[in-house]
Amino acid sequence: MTANPAATWLLEQETRALLTRLAGVRPFALQETLVPAAAISPAALSAIERYLIRGRQVVGGQMHEFLAWLHHEGQAALPEEQQRRFTAVRLGFNTALSQMDLFSEVITQRSEHEIGVWLSGLDVAAAEALLLPGHFYDAPPVITHLHRGLGGSIRRARTRLPGGGDNPVSIIRIPRERMIGYGVASSLVHEVGHQGAALLGLVESMRPVLRRRQLRGEHRNAWVLWDRWVSEVVADFWSIAKVGIASTLGLLGLVSLPRSFVFQVVPEDPHPFPWIRVLLSCATGERLYAGGPHGQWHQLAALWQSLYSTSGLHPRLRETMAGLRQTMPEFVSLLAGHRPAALRGRSLAGVLAQPNRAPPRLISRYRRWRADPSRIRTTPPTLTFAVLGQARASGLITPERESALLRELITDWALTSTLETARACAGVGLAPMYLGQPAIWQLDDRNGASETTTPRYA
Repeated sequence: MTANPAATWLLEQETRALLTRLAGVRPFALQETLVPAAAISPAALSAIERYLIRGRQVVGGQMHEFLAWLHHEGQAALPEEQQRRFTAVRLGFNTALSQMDLFSEVITQRSEHEIGVWLSGLDVAAAEALLLPGHFYDAPPVITHLHRGLGGSIRRARTRLPGGGDNPVSIIRIPRERMIGYGVASSLVHEVGHQGAALLGLVESMRPVLRRRQLRGEHRNAWVLWDRWVSEVVADFWSIAKVGIASTLGLLGLVSLPRSFVFQVVPEDPHPFPWIRVLLSCATGERLYAGGPHGQWHQLAALWQSLYSTSGLHPRLRETMAGLRQTMPEFVSLLAGHRPAALRGRSLAGVLAQPNRAPPRLISRYRRWRADPSRIRTTPPTLTFAVLGQARASGLITPERESALLRELITDWALTSTLETARACAGVGLAPMYLGQPAIWQLDDRNGASETTTPRYA
């Protein structure tokens, strides 16, 4: 086989066509139409645009290098060698477009009526959910979008994207069916927990602890399962610490499935099977925000077990469940007391659990809101979720009122954040910035109080 001028001409034409298509790709800032309150934060948009522009520049440079090679030494190359090099260039081109499409799906959704603004408000909530006192990490911008399906998911920042390169932002997907009441809080903060856990290295630091526990022999199979599930358990822990019983009730709604699924143990699934996961959530809530032997977490666990009786289950499954129940208190204590290097000597519960999330304090705050509704708009989003979830659990607010109030507040977070961002850009903003979002809330836990109420599900 010899050099073929026709092959050289064809591949040159194809490469020039790809360059034309690449030049036609415009930044999102020039092509997306949305109201300002629906936009993602400037920090997130800037990170995405810089990443994509850099990727297109690299691919464009590879194409020009290929054309230069074709015009010189490549003219004498065999057609197969020319085609091999062109294929590599074309794969890079397709990768650049596929990565643009990944972010395009997220940003384009901001043009949907009302949905775009709600997502912007959830961006604010997600940023606050990732905030920890003590500056233990440099967190990335967070953006949210909706999708069909039952469960949420996250594409964590700094993880590899399809085709290569590190994701510049954290992208959280929330199921459309979760955009009601405490369901959105539970799913959103759980996914934020995955990002927080990655930034702190929680899964990597917990695994050796759990594997040493397996070596002790007693209930080894249970500890093997806790080890397998620890990534999802840590995210649940984060959610419970941030939004209290709203997290557990949201989880209960999510995993209220046909009985066969609730008791199904799938070996490769990183999630605890639903029956044990809800009980673990209750045990975690009790550990972080104790309510006594007759408190709300014990009552919710009893209610869950009445909804899904264990009668008629296979003996081997019942044995597995018994081992998990017996080791659950120790497992929760290990997790709460875990001191990864990233926390500089502090325990996970010591950093995440906050006194103002204790049920009596939440109820007291809700009653102060009713007396002075203006207080609610200066409350951090996760604390707002926690208060409304506790009020709902205690029968102080209806599902209809809760959902309506959350819609108003999420919209208000989006609008206020947009206006404060504009003020900051103009040099007159007063709110501190976090993850590209202004901190539009005020921390005010005065009169934190001791009023209590009896949960409605007792």
